[in-house]
Amino acid sequence: MAKTNTVQIKLVSTADTGFFYVTKKNARSTTNKLEFNKYDPIARKHVPFKEAKIK
Repeated sequence: MAKTNTVQIKLVSTADTGFFYVTKKNARSTTNKLEFNKYDPIARKHVPFKEAKIK
């Protein structure tokens, strides 16, 4: 059987609130780290979220 290309990643808030989103990405086509502006409900504003590994 072939391996899947998608891996689960964690998007961690840069506002140091500890809030994170869990999402998937295609590891073969997107080799660099993801960074999105998303809503942090603890900080109550949009902040950059950076990719981290799920442990």
